[in-house]
Amino acid sequence: MNPKGHTIQSLIDHHADNIPRQNYVVYPETGKSFSWSEFKQRVQSVTCYLCEKGLSRKVPVAGLLGNGQTALELFLGGMYGGFQILLANPLSGRDILAYVLEHSETKTLFVAHQYQKLAEEALSQLTNKPEIIMNREDELPVWNENVPVKKLLKYIPTPKEKALLIYTSGTTGRPKGVIHTHESLLYGGWNTEIAHELKPHDKSLCVLPLYHINAQVVSVMGTLVNGSGLVMPKRFQASKFWSWVVDQKCTWFSVVPTIISYLMNIEEGTKLKSKMGRVRFGRSASAALPPALQKAFEERFGIKVVETMGITETASPLLSNPIDPKLHKLGSPGIAYGNEVRIADADGTEVSLNTESEIQVRGLNLMTGYLKNPKATQEAFTPDGWYRTGDLGKMDSEGYVFVTGRLKELIIKGGENISPREIDDVLYKHKSVLEAAAFPLPDNHYGQTIAAAIAPRPGENVPESELRKLCLDALGEYRSPAHYFFLNELPKGPSGKIQRLKLTDQYSSSK
Repeated sequence: MNPKGHTIQSLIDHHADNIPRQNYVVYPETGKSFSWSEFKQRVQSVTCYLCEKGLSRKVPVAGLLGNGQTALELFLGGMYGGFQILLANPLSGRDILAYVLEHSETKTLFVAHQYQKLAEEALSQLTNKPEIIMNREDELPVWNENVPVKKLLKYIPTPKEKALLIYTSGTTGRPKGVIHTHESLLYGGWNTEIAHELKPHDKSLCVLPLYHINAQVVSVMGTLVNGSGLVMPKRFQASKFWSWVVDQKCTWFSVVPTIISYLMNIEEGTKLKSKMGRVRFGRSASAALPPALQKAFEERFGIKVVETMGITETASPLLSNPIDPKLHKLGSPGIAYGNEVRIADADGTEVSLNTESEIQVRGLNLMTGYLKNPKATQEAFTPDGWYRTGDLGKMDSEGYVFVTGRLKELIIKGGENISPREIDDVLYKHKSVLEAAAFPLPDNHYGQTIAAAIAPRPGENVPESELRKLCLDALGEYRSPAHYFFLNELPKGPSGKIQRLKLTDQYSSSK
């Protein structure tokens, strides 16, 4: 449904009134599930708990949590009551976590037991320490199971109110706090719904972390706007992924390319294929999906993968391939759904078809801005109000966008711009490559030269000579990597996107 005029509160109330007995969420490890009517009571209990503690709606209520019941209920329950929510990324480390808590002026931090030490280390750096509220020993929420309606403190949020604070990964500096409203989050969910033609009988498997915009908007807001079902395990596990899909009767899932690579290692792929009748599609985002990996996955499991593109500042989805597989274009994250996308320069001047420039977006799903950073907010938009993604791309005559690289990740060798993505696609054609990323290194002669980092599939060997031949045949000598580095795993941000700039920093001195 179009979320115009709605908030998280009004949509949950709407579903609880209209489809009260329809199941909304399942937590497969505990077996707990809640209908829309029951889930409304759960989020109301969160609101009551936060109100009784006297927490402010002017600063975020934060969580350092894994996926599961506590995280989802704090996320939606806080926003239900008009509070701003911040789900901090535990992978960001002690120093970044301390910065995020201080910068956001967080006063309250809900912490899962596995992150207690991390939280204490981060807080040791702060003068004004937020209160820590630990999860129960059984990891269930600390708020009450049942809350009498008379205890509810009535607060009705508006669509333009701040709902979410989420920090970017900070690969090029300190993380920036992205501010989203009820409206922008719900329109991100609506973009998901219309792109994937979601129906109320659909059910989504969410294995991506809830502290990331993909899970927050695609999996949660998408199902909230649509009134459909959600399955939320505690974390991704390749060994359990397909049993969750089959046993919980999921019809779609949202993953990143690295997860697709891990799923390709499951031995019983052909046996599983016969059990996938309910699955309409898998969704891939957060990083470019190599065409060779997409083809191999689809052939093995019989599930079509819809490549998409989304970023934190646009409440995740801004491009998607159509749901009809015949309309997919390999190597493209698709066309715009629910927002507008153009290819233009920094001044907002659109370029001609099939010409490379910056991907820019406009729509109701855009962030309000960056917290305490008006300069960065101003720089993020063109003079005519389009958000500058920082991604380079081309658009064809049918509106399909092809991402060619990041403005800050381009390899400039001898004055020639070379997209790392085209090199990645060649490297992924080797059957034993699990992860690959081309990146620039400084060079006295060319200014920059090309390097590649490779993570082999577990237990497999990737001879450098084979990669060199693969690249030379496909790219020629000038555009082929001069240096190869082999790692167990490539560095990634919270979205699962490989961080090329970290590779450049790591290997610049060792070349």
